[in-house]
Amino acid sequence: MRNARRSLMGLAFAVAASSACGAQTTVDVAKITCEQLTLMRVADPDHIAIWLSGYYSGKRDKTTVDIEQLKENARKVKSYCLYNKGTVMQAVEAVVGAER
Repeated sequence: MRNARRSLMGLAFAVAASSACGAQTTVDVAKITCEQLTLMRVADPDHIAIWLSGYYSGKRDKTTVDIEQLKENARKVKSYCLYNKGTVMQAVEAVVGAER
């Protein structure tokens, strides 16, 4: 009986801990700086690149994704951000904007 009680207490603790760790974070992508992107202070840069790709595709009413182009654009934006200040959205406009 004691082991069963300990197991249930452990399970309850694990469930409580996992729900606390799953807290949702909201980020205003327009405010992410190049420095935050390169230092990975906000999120994984690849996740940001995927979101930005969807954002700009939505603005163009485009429903397809060229995965290789997405990877190349993400690489260009990261490279731009290494040597320039500003926001990630400005970096996208500077580097990839002409391709739209």
